[in-house]
Amino acid sequence: TMVTRSVCQVLQRNFASAAAAARPPAAEVHSQRNAIFSREQARQRALYPRIEKIEVSMQGPGLDGTLLVMNKGMSTPLSCARHLTEHHVTNSVMALVDGKPWHLHQPLIHSCSLTLLTFKDSDPTLVNQAYWRSCAALLGQVLERAFKDEFRAELLSIPEVPVTSGAFCCDVVLDPQLDTWIPSEEALRSLTRGAQQLIHRDLAWEPLEVMPSVALEVFSDSRCKQEEVEQKAAQCPSGTVMLYRCGDHVLLSAGPLVARTGLCSQYEVTALHSLGQGAWGLHRRAQGLSLPLQLQAHHTVWRKLRRRAEKPVRTNITDFFLTRLPKSSDIKAKALRPARRRRAVSVLGQWCGLMLPHV
Repeated sequence: TMVTRSVCQVLQRNFASAAAAARPPAAEVHSQRNAIFSREQARQRALYPRIEKIEVSMQGPGLDGTLLVMNKGMSTPLSCARHLTEHHVTNSVMALVDGKPWHLHQPLIHSCSLTLLTFKDSDPTLVNQAYWRSCAALLGQVLERAFKDEFRAELLSIPEVPVTSGAFCCDVVLDPQLDTWIPSEEALRSLTRGAQQLIHRDLAWEPLEVMPSVALEVFSDSRCKQEEVEQKAAQCPSGTVMLYRCGDHVLLSAGPLVARTGLCSQYEVTALHSLGQGAWGLHRRAQGLSLPLQLQAHHTVWRKLRRRAEKPVRTNITDFFLTRLPKSSDIKAKALRPARRRRAVSVLGQWCGLMLPHV
């Protein structure tokens, strides 16, 4: 009944408020997560005290037959790229190791074949998906840091959505005090500026494969993230989970990310939709649009892409009732931290071709 639903929503809000009040300060949480990540990273590197050599057979245009002798557990695909040309260093986005998607900063642990992937490959599907995932991770990082200390934001998940959806997204619960906050255009621009600052810093996404116990310790302050750790570990044949660090921000990812934030170019936060009350409070979906450095769009094309990226991205049947928050200059927009303050390329490959079928 409607009365029962209202009572449940009140209880959920009260629970969320109590949970938010019990959490440690955001700076303390980030520091703890970062310290555990560094500790585990150092432990794994110490597993290879002696330098052992492995052979890496390069694959790809002009590279077939190239054999590199690298260091086991220390050398990465990016290390291999540095033995080739500057073009391979600057344009490589991710890699295939024995045909398996591999992050550019992830150490190689045995002799293997290696293919370096770029945005302009004949089949950019894997690269595009990794880019979309990375842009969503960047959006989540911005949201977690965008609000003043008294307004806590918690990331729920980064839904896996195809590039053809028109927008990348991440789900978040804001502090219960902000349940009535309606983001204005200026608030969205402030979030965009936060993302552009991270892009300008050209930060690496550092990968770290860990046992669930380590990931649970990293996210010990978040029951939501602990559940996500358990789910991802259950889905992985090795029973491990992948963590990534960007600056001092640690996150979970369902798949490989691109090498660094500087690979992003045009980037805009386009919408914040309401998903309604959920287990952790008022669930919201933040959305954005981006194109990589090598595939920039003319402003007329970008406007079309942006209009499409404002529309709600639905990832499952429960999102059917997703409602969009109307735009307003609500006074609570002051909760946001103040952010500090082309050439057109004709070939956008499959990217815009896939994203513009219905605009």
